[in-house]
Amino acid sequence: MSTLADVAQQAGVSKSTASRALSGRGSVSLRTQERVAAAAKDLGFVPSSAAKSLATGRSRNIAVVTPFINRWFYAEVIDGVESALIGAGYDLTLYRLTDDKDQRKALFDYFLVRKGVDAVIALTLFISDDEVRRLRKLGKPIVGIGGRIPGVPTFSIDDIGTARRATEHLIDLGHTTLTHIGGDQEKQLDFEVHSNRLIGFRQALANAGISHANDFYADDFGISGGYRSALKALRDSTTRPTGIVAGSDEIAVGVMTAARELGIRIPEELSVIGIDGHPLAETLGLTTMNQHPSRQGSLAVSQALAQLGGAWDEADDSHLELTVDLKVRTSTAPPQV
Repeated sequence: MSTLADVAQQAGVSKSTASRALSGRGSVSLRTQERVAAAAKDLGFVPSSAAKSLATGRSRNIAVVTPFINRWFYAEVIDGVESALIGAGYDLTLYRLTDDKDQRKALFDYFLVRKGVDAVIALTLFISDDEVRRLRKLGKPIVGIGGRIPGVPTFSIDDIGTARRATEHLIDLGHTTLTHIGGDQEKQLDFEVHSNRLIGFRQALANAGISHANDFYADDFGISGGYRSALKALRDSTTRPTGIVAGSDEIAVGVMTAARELGIRIPEELSVIGIDGHPLAETLGLTTMNQHPSRQGSLAVSQALAQLGGAWDEADDSHLELTVDLKVRTSTAPPQV
């Protein structure tokens, strides 16, 4: 295995010059940098992350803190984060945070504060003022995904507006008997995604002068929850809606499964729209509001690296609202007369 000394010898420079050339720190001419890089490539030399850390004062490691890892949306955002970090030569450290107060204290007192991460990305996780102060004090930039956090630059979709637009799509098709199947209001995620999507749905109904009767069923925020709720909403043909706005694409998949089990044709007898942009949406012909979660992960990395590069204002708590695209497929159509 080649060493830094081997690279220096082949390039005809000292070890310290070779180190500066490879790390990008210190005064080294462009010609020397190119010669050292060529020698390193020829010898197959890769600087160790520990050596880079000592040379630069950074670990080249960014932490993602998230309440879930095994749910599709979170996994998709994390995939976008990892792809962007690999491209930038950074590593990813992933922390799953539950509601346990002791675990949260340990995370912010030790793992994020004392261990070697250069920045923190909070994925749909609210960080308290005290937690923000502790990270800021140590010079660790923070980026938030999913909602506003005081003192932290953040970005998210407009959950109320997105659900309202999804509902308006069905109303514009002529549906007047609509139901929202979403998350349990007693089991909120941070930033109140469940209730905000219900609010947006009901805003669209109110704007169109449509009654709210039998308009909401709640369960787990996934395929099984959508399936159970749809069985309740669709069994009685006298109260059956002609359109369902699902709180997520996974819920919508559960709705479509239940409808087919009950012999209800989509979209002839029931229109279904989801929110997210799940890969299954294209496979199943599901109309959805695509929020591009992988792109959100890449954007978070760009913001974190920009802060590490010097574009960091500790007073910055700006919020960027992301674009969500309506993708119309075969699961929505005008109601049968």
